[in-house]
Amino acid sequence: MNISRRKIIQGSAAVAAVSAAPLPLVFGQSAEFTYKYAHNVPTTHPMHIRAKAAADAIRTETQGRLEIQVYPSNQLGGDTDMFSQLRSGGIELFTLSGLILSTLVPAAALNGVGFAFPDYASVWRAMDGDVGAYVRSQITKANLVVMDRMWDNGFRQITTSNKPINGPDDLRGLKIRVPVSPMWTSMFKAFDSAPTSLNSSEMYTAMQTKVVDAQENPVSIISLFKLNEVQKFCSMTNHMWDGFWFLANRRAWERLPVQLREIAAKHLNAAAVAQRADMEMLNATLQKDLVSKGMVFNTPTTEPFRQKLRSAGFYSEWKSRFGQEAWDILERSTGKLA
Repeated sequence: MNISRRKIIQGSAAVAAVSAAPLPLVFGQSAEFTYKYAHNVPTTHPMHIRAKAAADAIRTETQGRLEIQVYPSNQLGGDTDMFSQLRSGGIELFTLSGLILSTLVPAAALNGVGFAFPDYASVWRAMDGDVGAYVRSQITKANLVVMDRMWDNGFRQITTSNKPINGPDDLRGLKIRVPVSPMWTSMFKAFDSAPTSLNSSEMYTAMQTKVVDAQENPVSIISLFKLNEVQKFCSMTNHMWDGFWFLANRRAWERLPVQLREIAAKHLNAAAVAQRADMEMLNATLQKDLVSKGMVFNTPTTEPFRQKLRSAGFYSEWKSRFGQEAWDILERSTGKLA
């Protein structure tokens, strides 16, 4: 189902008020299972809207037996805190960037190798194919349950307060906010930047107070978090692609009868695929909107960045970290990197 950005925003207004306290069950009974699902994006983001719709569909098809309460916008804590709650069972369901998940499951960072994927077609071939299957197998070994389909967070771009990024030399010494993930820190250190790891809930304030001068995120996050208010330039580097894995606490998931698990997984995976289409359409409109608000865009050539990563030993380092098997699986989708 295709939806416009206006409908996304309108839909979010309708669901925002019920995200933290879902509607009463249509069947007038208490749910047999009530699970909390938390994420870090605003209610206007397609991931929230599609996840909320999936939760409603799950409640309906299970005849009220399974109710999923949706908590958006870091309501239950920062990424690392919510991830800890997921593992302990305080939160039953959580969507998390593969690169942040890599602090527990190193292979989850495979999709974020710098300048690995040129476009969405190559991303989905990899993540719905061998790369995704390998990562899911490693997540399962970490005692988590993961859905089959990854949600889109988008190709990441660099924003700055003081200058555009036209080449790797412009990154030297740059104070840039990155998520709490070894992959990001490693990549920007290879560019001789000064990366600072902060959760998403802290990044606006960090830029407003000049703790950092730059950050990197997909255009949708730049817009929805209103980062244009504290950043002037956006350089369309497409330096990495990132997505969200939909995770479940294993004990909580296995408490569900098999039929309820199948219904939940069906709707969550379908929502992920629908959200991908939403994101593609939304991103197509957001750059124009941000330009109208004063943000200045440029599109640098990417090959010099890849050459800098190669000469700095970034690819060789991560090949060693991931291991030969994982790296071979990645390069079957991306071509030769190291």
